[in-house]
Amino acid sequence: MKYSQLGRVMLDVQGTTLTAQEREIIAHPQVGGLILFARNYDNVQQLIDLNRQIRECKPNILIAVDHEGGRVQRFREGFTRIPAMHKLAKSAPALLGPTAQLMALELMAVGIDFTFAPVLDRFNPESLVIGDRAFSESPAEIVEYASQFIQGLTDEGMAAVGKHFPGHGGVVGDTHLEDAVDNREFRDIEGTDLKPFKQLAPQLQGIMPAHVVFPCISENPVGFSQQWLQEVLRQQLNFTGAILSDDLSMAAAKVAGGPLERGLKAISAGCSMVLMCNNPDGAIALIEGLEGQGLVPNEAPLLLLSAHKRRTQQGFNWQALQKTASWIQTHRAINDVNNR
Repeated sequence: MKYSQLGRVMLDVQGTTLTAQEREIIAHPQVGGLILFARNYDNVQQLIDLNRQIRECKPNILIAVDHEGGRVQRFREGFTRIPAMHKLAKSAPALLGPTAQLMALELMAVGIDFTFAPVLDRFNPESLVIGDRAFSESPAEIVEYASQFIQGLTDEGMAAVGKHFPGHGGVVGDTHLEDAVDNREFRDIEGTDLKPFKQLAPQLQGIMPAHVVFPCISENPVGFSQQWLQEVLRQQLNFTGAILSDDLSMAAAKVAGGPLERGLKAISAGCSMVLMCNNPDGAIALIEGLEGQGLVPNEAPLLLLSAHKRRTQQGFNWQALQKTASWIQTHRAINDVNNR
């Protein structure tokens, strides 16, 4: 089996099967990852087939999904319905680790490498985009609960990707739709939002920065800021894993310019891989533009995100997984939480 070097771009596809053009794009040397959405999912077998098609184009490509639980769970029918992390942490904290294990097993059984989780932002009822995706308002509780969740993923061989560094919970606005600015001083951020990232950095294989602007550190959104990604995340927090940009098609990212300018600025700031989603023309412009830049892929941190070895060793079978005693027990416990 021929393995290609992983490029710097993660993009998406439109439907439940691949088009001829999408196959060609996935095979492009600048592409290293693919993120799936609800529109890509019809049923379990279809998803398994889609992931096989994707890997026929590039066997070692990283396939990801936003599968946090609550309102952010792309695959629903047929999968275990995961509660929002805030609800799970408050009502059944002992279930956090087993829930993460079940999530990892279900996702790897259909060919997914990792989910963009856990959310390490503070709970803020005024935040339009974070809300109950967060474990808690307390940084200490976030560390406690997220550590259990991360351990559950780790136990099953799946990477943990924390988001949204250094914390999105302090702003009301949704960066998908608008710019967001957090005017606090760094010492205030360091004493609250940054704590979970600092304490959990050694346990994470990936981190996604926010598109929030913190003027106390940089005039740029975090994902475009060398001060945040190099000086704070790499040097102060000693993080050595992959840095994956938030979606460069989001409204708050457009301050950096066109698709290529956004990608280059994020990579220059320190991103290992950049996401361009729901914008096929932008994704093509980005990968074609990067091709002429002479960038050398930095695969080492990205390889930490692959579940290829674990999937191969486990010999996953969806039907067999759902017959195991541990899956049945955790599935029932999660449903009990959902019904409360």
